[in-house]
Amino acid sequence: MGEPVAEMCDQLIKAVNVMMDVESSQIYRLEALKFCEEFKEKCAFCVPCGLQLADKTQTAVVRHFGLQILEHVIKFRWNNMPQKEKVQLKNCAMGLLSSGTYPILEEESYIKDVLSRIIVEMIKREWPQHWPDMLKEMEALTSVGEAQTELVMLILLRLAEDVITFRTLPTQRRRDIQQTLTQNMESIFSFLLAILQLHVDEYRKLKRIPGQELQAKAHCRVGVATLNTLAGYIDWVALANITSDNCRLLEILCLLLSETELQLEAAECLLIAISRKGKLEDRKPLMVLFDDVAMHYILSAAQFANGAAICNKSSPTQPEGTGLVETHYIFLKRLCQVLCALGSQLCSLVGSDVEVEVPANLSKYTEAFLAFTTHPSQFLRSSTQITWGTLFRHEILSKDPVIIQMTIKYFRATMTNLVKTGFPSRNDSPSCEYSRHDFDSDEDFNSFFNSFRAQQGEVVRNACRIVPLEAFQIAAEWLQYQISTPIDIGTTVSKTAEGLCSILSPAAVQWDAMTFFTESVVGKIFKNVEDEKLPVDQGVELLQAVLNYNTRDPLILSCVLTNVSVLFPFVTHRPHFLPQVLYKLFASITFEVVEESKAPRTRAVKNVRRHACSSIIKMSRDYPQFILPCFDMMYNHVKKLFSNEDLLNLLEKCALMEALVLISNQFKDYNKQKNFLEELMGTVAARWTSDEMRHVLWDPALFLAFVGADQLVAEGTEHTTGINRSRLSFCVYTILGVVKRARWPADLEEAKAGGFVVGYTPNGAPIYRNPCNTQVLALLPNLLALIRTHNSLFLPENMCRLSETFSRAYDMIEVEKNVVLGLPQPALDIYDPPVYKTNLERMQGFFCTLYDNCYHTLGKAGLSLQQDFYTIEGLAEQIVGSAFVSLDNVPDHRLRTMIHILLFH
Repeated sequence: MGEPVAEMCDQLIKAVNVMMDVESSQIYRLEALKFCEEFKEKCAFCVPCGLQLADKTQTAVVRHFGLQILEHVIKFRWNNMPQKEKVQLKNCAMGLLSSGTYPILEEESYIKDVLSRIIVEMIKREWPQHWPDMLKEMEALTSVGEAQTELVMLILLRLAEDVITFRTLPTQRRRDIQQTLTQNMESIFSFLLAILQLHVDEYRKLKRIPGQELQAKAHCRVGVATLNTLAGYIDWVALANITSDNCRLLEILCLLLSETELQLEAAECLLIAISRKGKLEDRKPLMVLFDDVAMHYILSAAQFANGAAICNKSSPTQPEGTGLVETHYIFLKRLCQVLCALGSQLCSLVGSDVEVEVPANLSKYTEAFLAFTTHPSQFLRSSTQITWGTLFRHEILSKDPVIIQMTIKYFRATMTNLVKTGFPSRNDSPSCEYSRHDFDSDEDFNSFFNSFRAQQGEVVRNACRIVPLEAFQIAAEWLQYQISTPIDIGTTVSKTAEGLCSILSPAAVQWDAMTFFTESVVGKIFKNVEDEKLPVDQGVELLQAVLNYNTRDPLILSCVLTNVSVLFPFVTHRPHFLPQVLYKLFASITFEVVEESKAPRTRAVKNVRRHACSSIIKMSRDYPQFILPCFDMMYNHVKKLFSNEDLLNLLEKCALMEALVLISNQFKDYNKQKNFLEELMGTVAARWTSDEMRHVLWDPALFLAFVGADQLVAEGTEHTTGINRSRLSFCVYTILGVVKRARWPADLEEAKAGGFVVGYTPNGAPIYRNPCNTQVLALLPNLLALIRTHNSLFLPENMCRLSETFSRAYDMIEVEKNVVLGLPQPALDIYDPPVYKTNLERMQGFFCTLYDNCYHTLGKAGLSLQQDFYTIEGLAEQIVGSAFVSLDNVPDHRLRTMIHILLFH
């Protein structure tokens, strides 16, 4: 057989070289690959060829192929091999382990990998039944040298991965091997720790001796491999194995945190160990990590790594942007995770049945944790938030003096962390350098930071339960500071008008951060402090300062309005401030940067106006009784604003009408409220029920002509039918607003006294009437007609009526697509440019919004009008004849809207 084997080996070597040669043509490479694969599948002397090719005298790629042949034989032919051949192959494989490789620093990693796979494949088939001494043989191999020790570590790691993690074995074999591993785990761990200790000691000793650097590196390589193997076992072995011998494993791992070449792997092991779940009594020994020694090593490693990560920043030899040492930064991340996991275990154990006391070193731990919260890296800061939240919510720890003091420090740190800095494309913050390692783009960072900020808001709200008054004091100081500080627009100025901030201007990001913090804090003070202890005077003083603050910068003004809303509850204790608040909000509803300008408003300006409208609605919803005395003043002001049709857009008008309806609910007089609603809706009702509108709403062709969808319009010219669309939308918005907001009193006695109760059900439940029922019922037929007409627009004969300009008018708009796909909206530099929309985009938005609002109105009508809605004669037929007409032609994205609204109202 010798000559055929030698001849075949020569052919295989040539084939491997052809496959690996970059100069080989695709045809030759494929032929060589086919030859090699057929050899592995069919040849009778794979084992001798594999052994010959795996010899050290061959090139690395040939050796690798030889070892692959042996692996293939074991995987697919083992069960059919005679026992004698199995023993022979096993002995040869063990021989390759002991003497078939080069020294540890010279051998290729892929050779080590495939060799370890070969042994593991045999172990999976033979151990423990037919290879009972496997562990002893592995242990004996470690005495041969560093290369063999590393291979043994690779074998033990891969065995654990295949059996426990990936489960690549038949169930019974997996159980047998796992059971045997578990039975021998004490000795395996002792063996691993002994190997680790031995090679770490040798590494520490030799690295200080000149000329022994390579030998030291060899021992270090074994140490790394051993730690990686430990990591593969720590995740699943019994916790007793990890904490045995007075937590010797954890002690060693803590000590290794000071070894630069081993610290990352040690931190990985430590993290896996501390993150273990299980019975609380089994996890109790993990509290040893709060002892002085362990905490000292963790803190020292963190301090050193932090310094090492940035030590090259001032080096003249380093090019710009390479000032961060990535390995040290990765280690810092692991160490931060270690502290997070430690905090999680602490919160689980303290106050539990296992009676763990609050550690004496809690202060040292929290100071270390705070250091990560104040680190320049935004990623590290965010990594600590969940643990802070858990600490602040903990029933016992949250009352500890250490945590109480740390809560105040956390608030101070959050003041910095909420400021949006650290964009990877910029160099205006120490965070930027770290962000370049963590984020691919400014958009990526921006998306992360928005989530991070939301996390911080949740933690701040939890922390407010502990020290609400101190938190309010910090928020008040910050707000006063921002009010007294001149606006710094920085270098990234607005494109809209001179002297205005952009979204990244220093003043804008500071105001934004302060506002978010104040919003998170003030909302909680009314829930966590008794009324008599509320800082009413200071709150009203702050509100007065905010109301007196004037700015023409839309980004800053938006923040000011948020602060007005946040501080508004204090006004309930000082009612004479209410007119000032309303004046501020009404002035902002008509806010313009450039008066009398015909250009479209910027997004920032639109946000201010929308913000003011939302604030008035929120106040009217939450404090209607309190605002009721100012109702006439508000109503007169709204009528004055409405008298100029161009002053407000339709959404702003509808928002003000909704606010008035909410307050009118406090009349608690059916006839008075009904008369008010008739007056409020008078113009809309007249227009909606006019003969012209009736013809438009009932005829698809007239409808398309009315809204201009059948017209050719040149881009850049004003679409004259825009006013028709606006008035039509306003009618539907108004009907929806009234249906959504008009209600009877919640108190039964008040409802009876006000004339809202018209009877009782057989079981005694009151039957109410809504003061808007008469008006809405009169408008309902045309609303149903509009729904039917809208569905009919998708019929072929009506689709062809669309002009070329508006042929895609029914397509899904970009906002809808992004919502369905889960894509975030663009968030950078979108506040400056005027919001220009094409005629097609306006038409698409009109159809989309009109369709949605029709179904929202229909969905809320039942809840609002109750029996007056459900007793409409022929209601079922009317709905079937409108909402369910032509559904075969309605696009799916429209049906989705209809189904969601009708099902969930």
